[in-house]
Amino acid sequence: MKILVLNCGSSSIKYKLFDMSSEEVMAQGGIEKIGLPGAFLKLTDKDGKKVVLEKDIPGHQEGIEFILSVLTDKTYGCIKEYNEINAIGHRVVHGGEQFASSVRIDKEVINKIIECSDLAPLHNPANLKGIYAMEALLPGVPQIAVFDTAFHQTMPSKAYMYGLPYEMYTKYGVRRYGFHGTSHRYVSKRACDILGVPYESQKIITAHVGNGGSIAAVLNGKCIDTSMGLTPVEGLLMGTRCGDVDAGALSFIMDKEGMDGAGLSTLINKKSGVAGLSGISSDMREIETAVAAGNERAIMTLDVYNYRIKKYIGAYAAAMGGCDILVWTGGVGENQWATRRVVCENMEYMGMKIDKEKNDGMRGEEMVISTPGSKVTIIVVPTDEEYMIASDTMEILSK
Repeated sequence: MKILVLNCGSSSIKYKLFDMSSEEVMAQGGIEKIGLPGAFLKLTDKDGKKVVLEKDIPGHQEGIEFILSVLTDKTYGCIKEYNEINAIGHRVVHGGEQFASSVRIDKEVINKIIECSDLAPLHNPANLKGIYAMEALLPGVPQIAVFDTAFHQTMPSKAYMYGLPYEMYTKYGVRRYGFHGTSHRYVSKRACDILGVPYESQKIITAHVGNGGSIAAVLNGKCIDTSMGLTPVEGLLMGTRCGDVDAGALSFIMDKEGMDGAGLSTLINKKSGVAGLSGISSDMREIETAVAAGNERAIMTLDVYNYRIKKYIGAYAAAMGGCDILVWTGGVGENQWATRRVVCENMEYMGMKIDKEKNDGMRGEEMVISTPGSKVTIIVVPTDEEYMIASDTMEILSK
């Protein structure tokens, strides 16, 4: 069973081809700058080297045609014919309240994804372009939608409702949905597999921290709260997103700057967060370099970044009545050991003790980084959303 996983953005397509009989990644890569000058496909070849192939790519269908041609190419390919691909798994960002699990795509599902596009206007239409392209290029091959929001649909109303007039929810669906659900689901389950404990009886906090970041509280195998909201802006300080901010401050800024809704959206999504606060970069590696050089704004930004993570961990421990496992994942969570250490320090009151020798310098490995005496097991689990999408696709097709 060969499954192609696609993650289509507005101007990009990431892909991985899995052979699920051996759970092997046969091919992976991505296209950037669709519809723009200088479009290219970057892939990892059979020897593990990065290869860049430039090509004019006006749209998503042409991009996927290019990916399929590379997959069957004599030099870079791993299959002979397109029909060796048995199914396609798609990352779809927003499923609203319509989808609490992954589903096989049909006309009704497509219509519901379209209905949810108001909630994710930058993402869902791009995800649909990938679905339409595969329908045209590989007609009849099953397609599965795996939603970023689905894992969080188990949240109770006390966690997902905002203190706005109730009509805002009934008319427009304004509530907390959460994102990174595929990652939170994967790493929470994987942590329990590694530790040999039952998933259905644990209090788990998952910290998916990277350029985008969110925390989730997973109680007995179900998500009961998460830090992102109606959109991915809420919660943690992120690369260019502001995270939690007083809504009154936003209306104040709009008045002062003569800003409309589109301008505000650009401000909070693209000009804020680590980049806006530091004035340096959205890349935490560059922030760490500036901190080491004594840059005061970089130091302040990193303090805000780490403090926000610590607050959410404390809040979710309170919500669950404790915590058994803290899982770190995402680009920062897996690699930025200084953030893991700072966040976990002074948490001994809740039984959390980080092992600095194990933690410091450790990047991108599955590893327990708490002390043997820690009541809370702290573990790093590199995320694998693509594998989760392929696994869901396999499971749905086997029913």
